[in-house]
Amino acid sequence: MARSKKSPSRSVSIEDVARLAGVSISTVSRVINKSPSVKERNRIKILDAIKELKFQPSVVAQRLASGKSNVVALVIPRYEGVFYSFYALELIRGIGTLCAALKLDLLLHLTDSRTLLNLKGVGGIIFADIIGNRQQLEDAFNLGIPCVVINNCIEDLAVSCIGIDNKSGAENAVNYLISLGHKKIAHISGDLVTQAAAMRLEGYKRALKKNGLTLKEEYIFKTDYSRGQARSAAEDLLKMPDAPSAVFVASDSMALEVMAVARELGKDIPRDLSIVGFDDNPSGLYGPVALTTVRQPLIKMAEEGVRELGRIMDSKNAPVKIKKTLLATELVIRDSCKEL
Repeated sequence: MARSKKSPSRSVSIEDVARLAGVSISTVSRVINKSPSVKERNRIKILDAIKELKFQPSVVAQRLASGKSNVVALVIPRYEGVFYSFYALELIRGIGTLCAALKLDLLLHLTDSRTLLNLKGVGGIIFADIIGNRQQLEDAFNLGIPCVVINNCIEDLAVSCIGIDNKSGAENAVNYLISLGHKKIAHISGDLVTQAAAMRLEGYKRALKKNGLTLKEEYIFKTDYSRGQARSAAEDLLKMPDAPSAVFVASDSMALEVMAVARELGKDIPRDLSIVGFDDNPSGLYGPVALTTVRQPLIKMAEEGVRELGRIMDSKNAPVKIKKTLLATELVIRDSCKEL
């Protein structure tokens, strides 16, 4: 059989492989998809042709042929500094690692509420929170694409969710400050458009109420999770005539900014101000004072999201039991709080 090298000017197709091996296109397709129904002689000829032509089978085509796609889309609402975010990087790390172990291909979508998702060839979607993009979730759900939501619990849609028990985590943080004798406790919240920030604020309020402490609205500082707004909130807090003796902050990155502002103003941490953060960001260990914080199991949440999506994708058309899961947090006590 005469063999001729293919010109590098165009990509090699499955037709080229079939022509060189002297077999049909369907036979090549069966070899690529590891079908056992191909004669060994033909299989060897096809593999030799693939090697000679340096043919790269289309993953999408393979999956369309098999009727199953192993492509998982991770949808993260776009915000400034997303790739500097401990939260986002932990999710990507956890999801990416487990996708690789389960031989799932990961496709990352950074999106806003106005963006239409390209769902072609996608076997399932993990939505990392729902922030203004509820319609994207509903569109995918209505198309019958397997979906899982993490870091948000959607109660009014039959979709599996894996979230963090933010309310209890915040309540435990404030209870700890109260156990140290603090009665004037402020809260610097995250962006309340997110479920996590709203639940942390609720946990703060619940702890005060359960312990018989008066809620002071002036002690609540609402931010967008940025360090810039955390700085402004800290400056206002520390200059109050009746300044709080402690503050629960909705993220570690903001808590570290509060700590920096306090030191710039000549305050000692924790003598003049006790601080509790939320996240267990490793950067909290390396400041002048190790930060007491609420550890949230981000990697576990990410991995559980992948496992749940895999379960739904593997169920084919069988009825799927929807799961709503909240993962527990853990209070990590370090050096940024002091007993009064």
